[in-house]
Amino acid sequence: MAAMMSDTHDPRGPVLAVAAGIAMLSLMDAFIKSAALAHGAYMAAILRVGIAFGLSAPFWLALGPKWPERKVLKVHLKRGIVGAAMALTFFVALTKLPLAETIAISFVAPIISLYLAAILLGETIRPRAIWGATLGLVGVLVIVGGKFGRGNLDSETLVGLAAIGVSALLYAWNLVIQREQALVAKPLEVTTFYMGIAGLCYLLAAPWLFEMPPVAELGDVSVAAVLTVAGALTMAWAYARAEAQVLVPLEYSGFLWAMLFGWLLLHETVTWTAIAGAGLIVAGCWIATTRKRTEQSAI
Repeated sequence: MAAMMSDTHDPRGPVLAVAAGIAMLSLMDAFIKSAALAHGAYMAAILRVGIAFGLSAPFWLALGPKWPERKVLKVHLKRGIVGAAMALTFFVALTKLPLAETIAISFVAPIISLYLAAILLGETIRPRAIWGATLGLVGVLVIVGGKFGRGNLDSETLVGLAAIGVSALLYAWNLVIQREQALVAKPLEVTTFYMGIAGLCYLLAAPWLFEMPPVAELGDVSVAAVLTVAGALTMAWAYARAEAQVLVPLEYSGFLWAMLFGWLLLHETVTWTAIAGAGLIVAGCWIATTRKRTEQSAI
């Protein structure tokens, strides 16, 4: 408990861990977009969690763990179900929208989650966190406004926007559950149950949607699965050691990674509105994740 309190008072370790986790998950998004375009969003989703579960479960079982208590299992179930729907709608959006813009629009989730953390977890929202999140949201609006200004609003784009809107709402809830889950279970257990429960959710639609692609075409989704496990373990470790409102604004850095990976791996262009919005997002992250001297001295 003393170590936990120390980490909570000094968030530098968790902040760096979340930054690394976001980078890994953003790279995962690039690989999963390629897989979703090739095999469909559903197959990309179920294959990713299936491979990821196969990677994490043996290590968890090797530790000789006890089955989670009922209250802990409820948290695992809640996040697995919410996460399954969140990921599937996000993957649908990826097939309709550029990677960076998809992630940019999803940034409404950290804004919502700050308030959910206060309601569901009893966290106190500091003014700097609110101002930082608001500035980040302005950056997102600049990016989205640039897309609208270019007249890119066909039926496929509208489907993508609807999908990312639903995903963002679920992501906000997921971020709060992630903090709750990290406080009652270790990272390896968190990752194993998340992937396992999400996989079971996807299996419900398998009789109608499952169509196994050739093994030779599983490279992208396999890399995505490895990055998912690594990112999930890193994020779970961090969320157990710092408040959600300190870590959530770092989600904005995912746009910078998406912009880079979208350009390098998917050959997607970067617009001036995207760059301007990214600058605002980074500024918002800085404001939200740092404390005034008076706040630090009071702790």
